[in-house]
Amino acid sequence: MKTQPQTESEIMQRVIVFLNREQVDFLDKIGKDTLFSGKKKLSRTKIIAVLVSLMMGLGISGKNLDSPQAIKNEIKLKIKNGHG
Repeated sequence: MKTQPQTESEIMQRVIVFLNREQVDFLDKIGKDTLFSGKKKLSRTKIIAVLVSLMMGLGISGKNLDSPQAIKNEIKLKIKNGHG
């Protein structure tokens, strides 16, 4: 029997994501690679959730970011500078 989430932050929300074929194939490859190397497949949803958590840990806020490229550059900069 599953337990109910204890806090509001643990309640999962459904998000619909539109990705192109190359992006979907990439997520599927990661999932299949984890299956063959570790015996457990990671779903697309879990991989995307990890990426969001990574951005949160890096302190990405969206402030002064006006495009997907700006977000990508900010992530690269934070990783390069060892933030997170």
